[in-house]
Amino acid sequence: MVTRLARQWVLGWAVSRGTEPPVEQAEGLRIDVGLPHHVARYVLLDADEAAVEAAVRKIAGSVTVPNTWLKAFVAPELVASWLPPGWTSGPPTFLMATGLPAMELRPSQVRAPDGYALTTETTAGVTFVRVLAADGAVAARGQIAVTGESAVVDQVETDPAHQRRGLGSLVMRTLANDAVARGASTGVLGASAEGRALYEALGWQVHAPLAGFVYRATA
Repeated sequence: MVTRLARQWVLGWAVSRGTEPPVEQAEGLRIDVGLPHHVARYVLLDADEAAVEAAVRKIAGSVTVPNTWLKAFVAPELVASWLPPGWTSGPPTFLMATGLPAMELRPSQVRAPDGYALTTETTAGVTFVRVLAADGAVAARGQIAVTGESAVVDQVETDPAHQRRGLGSLVMRTLANDAVARGASTGVLGASAEGRALYEALGWQVHAPLAGFVYRATA
C-alpha cells in the first residue's frame, strides 16, 4: 500500500512542480528538479527498513552536489543514523491519502466566506486554487495534479493573517472537486506537521512517516 501511494505521490508531485518525469532507479525514483535550492531528489519507495538502509547508504555515498534531497517512508531518526556528515534533516512530514476503501474521494459544495473570492485555473494538467481577500491579496492557495485515478495535492498554505477562517478547508474541498471532475478517485499528499490536523479533519489518513534530508556538503 505505502509503495503504491508513494509512487503516485512522486508522479503527481513532478507534474505539479513542472519537472522532468521521474527516472526509475534500483533504489526508487529520481527527479531532476533543477532549482538552485533543490537540484534533485531521490525518493525511496520501499518501506522495508533493511532495504531502505541499503538504499540510503548507497545514494548518500554517491551524492556530491549540494541541495540534493533524499526522501524515504520510514522514521526520520532511522535515516539520520544511516547518513554520513553533510546531510541535514528537513521538517517532519507524513504521507497521507484519501479515497481508499474507507472513504472515496468525493465532491462537495464550496462557498467562500464573506469578504473573500475563490478562483481556479488549470494549466498543463495542474489546477491552481486561490482564495483572494478583499484587497486582492492571496489569503490561501493550493494546487493539484491528476495522473490517472490519483490526484496529488501540493503547496497548500494559508496566510497567517487569514487563518482560522476555514480557508484551508475551502481550498482542499475545491481541489477535491477538481480531481473528481477529472476522473480521480484517490488523493495523495505529503503533509507537514502543521497541515496534518487539517487533512485529518477532512478524512485523510496518515500511511507512513515521510523523512526528508538535504545534502549541504561538508566544510
